[in-house]
Amino acid sequence: MKLKLVGFGLILLVAFNADAQRRGRRQAIPDTITSNYHPAEAFSPLFTDKGNEFHSANGNPGPKYWTNRADYILKATIDTTAKTLTATENITYTNNSPDALPYLWIQLDQNTYKKDARANFLGGSYVQSPQHTDGYQLESVSILANGKVTKADYIVSDTRMQVRLPVALTANGGKITLLINYHYTIPGTFGGRTDYNQTKNGKIYEIAQWYPRMCVYDDSHGWDTLPFLGSGEFYCEYGNFDYSVTVPWDMIVAGSGELQNPAEVLTAKQLARLNEARNSDKTIMIRTLAEVNDPSSRPVHKGNLTWHFKMFNTRDVAFGASNAYIWDAARINLPGGKKSLSMSVYPVESAGPNGWGRSTEYLKKSVEYFSEKWFVYPYPVAINEAGTAGGMEYPGILFDGIRDKGDELYWVTAHEIGHNWFPMIVGSNERRYAFMDEGFNTFIDIYAADAFNNGEYAPKRDGEYAPGKGNPADEIVPTIVDPKAPVIMTAADAVGGNYRHPVEYFKPALALVTLREHVLGKDRFDYAFKNYIHQWAYKHPQPEDFFRSMESGAGEDLGWYWKGWFYNNWKLDLAAISAEYVNKDPKNGIQVVIANKEQMAMPFTVEVKLKDGTKQRVSFPVETWMNNRVVSLVFATTSEAESVTVDPDKVLPDLNRKNNTVTVK
Repeated sequence: MKLKLVGFGLILLVAFNADAQRRGRRQAIPDTITSNYHPAEAFSPLFTDKGNEFHSANGNPGPKYWTNRADYILKATIDTTAKTLTATENITYTNNSPDALPYLWIQLDQNTYKKDARANFLGGSYVQSPQHTDGYQLESVSILANGKVTKADYIVSDTRMQVRLPVALTANGGKITLLINYHYTIPGTFGGRTDYNQTKNGKIYEIAQWYPRMCVYDDSHGWDTLPFLGSGEFYCEYGNFDYSVTVPWDMIVAGSGELQNPAEVLTAKQLARLNEARNSDKTIMIRTLAEVNDPSSRPVHKGNLTWHFKMFNTRDVAFGASNAYIWDAARINLPGGKKSLSMSVYPVESAGPNGWGRSTEYLKKSVEYFSEKWFVYPYPVAINEAGTAGGMEYPGILFDGIRDKGDELYWVTAHEIGHNWFPMIVGSNERRYAFMDEGFNTFIDIYAADAFNNGEYAPKRDGEYAPGKGNPADEIVPTIVDPKAPVIMTAADAVGGNYRHPVEYFKPALALVTLREHVLGKDRFDYAFKNYIHQWAYKHPQPEDFFRSMESGAGEDLGWYWKGWFYNNWKLDLAAISAEYVNKDPKNGIQVVIANKEQMAMPFTVEVKLKDGTKQRVSFPVETWMNNRVVSLVFATTSEAESVTVDPDKVLPDLNRKNNTVTVK
């Protein structure tokens, strides 16, 4: 059917405009319509404070905003027989806050695998897992001050350690160095985000959360010491990392940052291939399948090799290690003529043109898209690593599924590397506000899928896992109407397993798509969203900073939107009540009565289908509902019409589409 978009005159009447009704030119609005919508609640002010010198009212960091800093020197060794990691750690911590700190808090994430870990109680019933480790075994914890090393006074509480200082760390730039020696048993496949697993040609070690990490001290919570319970992710300070990993001679190590000693750990042939890859848009093999079991693919044939990496201005590092890796790479082209390197490491089980043979291509194109669209990728290397962690992100490296292929591999690769923007560059608190990493990242990779290879794997309308093949706005309705469903603002660990994906990934992503495409428009949204990213790069924004930043950047009061989508699971039900010719004559136009029957306010479109096959549309702003639950609209048509439909493209999460269309009388 031909669609004709025509602008035409209309009269918008307040629902109970008695004077207009007395004039007899229009039908009376039914007084039997029931509604749960309350305009005063929807449009009441969301923000009542004025911002402060740390977090400005416009959503930017304030003139006195600060973040603390943690720089790390790490030296680790993996014992592949005992399955242990042993390491020494040097942390230089800088206190840029205005507060003197009498104690420090440190994250000990490996303790989540202990028998008595608090994570065991998260599911509502305690069942002791037969698979566990003893967590971190701390051999020594010391303080280095004025060239003197003294034993630290510390306590361990689940996945946190408090170091009680003999003298408070001074404010506004005070520094302290902690020295920690430790080891732990690497969890097997039960480790989830960090593990070792067996492949045909050897074991793969995926090593993350592998060193004690400083907790964040910020201006919103002080020390943020939420324990690591497994589903909530991470919150880390920025700093420089210098780390070394010692492994058996036959293993390849793929790590965050840039390899500092390639001539010591790679063959001359591999070095030449890497240099070729740095100048190639086509994927270049660094270590082929045929070379995996060939000793000549390693520079030495006995003992251990130490791989040395550095990464600057990052919040974390992780690495993979295996003798089973196939390895390939290609150049990443960044705005301004900058370059980076896309690499993939994977076993034979993952190889193939429909599998990981295209991983480096997927990674390269994703980084290029996100860099062009939002913020330039800051790291020298991006790595995709195949294992059983199966979809986990760290700065500069991803752990994706060993069996992923085709669209699944593309989607998970784009999604996980997208996390380098949220929360690796924009350093939000994943453990408190999952939507600020999972939701935002799901949002940006929707458009990455549209752009990749002319939409080869598009459309992608939610996170890694598609809930269905229907309309995205309809797919979120079951969650919104579920009285047990948590709201987006719920702390990550408090979101149960069945709700985690729709609440943390899908709903916030859909909210941003709707805000971009149907409320603000693409230009205003993109300008504001990009400004938010640039203002908060390498800093720690809170949810209110994002909300304020979008409002100021786009020039729109969006309190009603944040309340409906993020702070509440407000329902939306726009109903077409009636459509009649004014004074029974098509030449006088059509009067349409529309009701907002639930709690959410949204702008909307009305489509009139004429008997000649054409369609006419008018879009109405959210102010339509600022004072009204029911509105009367007059469309100035001159020919007969068949029907009137609210939200004809089904872009709004309307819970009852059966009442969206009414036949013209």
